[in-house]
Amino acid sequence: MSRRPGIPSRRFGESGGGLFSSSKSKSSPILSIGLLIVGGLFLVAYMYKGSGGFGGLDSVSRVEGDYLCSGEVQQAIPILQQAYGDSMHKVLHVGPDACYVVSKLLKQDETEAWGLEPYDIEDADNNCKTLIRRGSVRVADIKFPLPYRPKSFSLVIVSDALDYLSPRYLNKTLPDLARVSADGIVIFTGVPSNNQKAKVADVSKFGRAAKMRSSAWWTRYFAQNNLEENEAASKKFGQASTKSSYVPKCQIFHLKSLH
Repeated sequence: MSRRPGIPSRRFGESGGGLFSSSKSKSSPILSIGLLIVGGLFLVAYMYKGSGGFGGLDSVSRVEGDYLCSGEVQQAIPILQQAYGDSMHKVLHVGPDACYVVSKLLKQDETEAWGLEPYDIEDADNNCKTLIRRGSVRVADIKFPLPYRPKSFSLVIVSDALDYLSPRYLNKTLPDLARVSADGIVIFTGVPSNNQKAKVADVSKFGRAAKMRSSAWWTRYFAQNNLEENEAASKKFGQASTKSSYVPKCQIFHLKSLH
């Protein structure tokens, strides 16, 4: 919240008295009180928002603005459940706003969920801090080996994270994601045609601008790194999407785990 500008000690008309000087003198206390009230209202709104108000963890508006695909994951959860069935019982989400996605997953029946936030959480609300204290969400750099044993999760969902990695780090991170999953990986990534560009704040946070790669690029990359497409899951996801009239805004890839 911006600092309230102070009221100048020298009033207009101070050197010349008269009508304008008298009127300004009388209105200054009223103006001060008005500014204090407005400032107080802004402070209350700010504190309420930080405590989880205005939608709490169910809010999708924030992630839709900065992290399109993390918001997409939340919308696609019912479709993923239809496609993966029992494989949705132990899920790891990797990407920004992991707290939002994990909270959404935990509301589903018979679903355990964990999150891996690749970047520092500077503006975490109270609910997110609670998930971090419980160990449900961890902060870790995905450019290094993931802090999990092989096949720790039935399904791994990653969003808005791989777009910021160069091929050098993709060669390490993606196989590692496959290593910790037992039944598959779902990748949500940006679409080049959307002309999405990382904001200035995002560039400084992630260290580089997002690289939106085409479907052909990803398909070629998967083949070069021996990552096999999960055709059965992809087909079920497509059928469930059509039935629910769900049209994704991001590219979605379904891969098999490494065995």
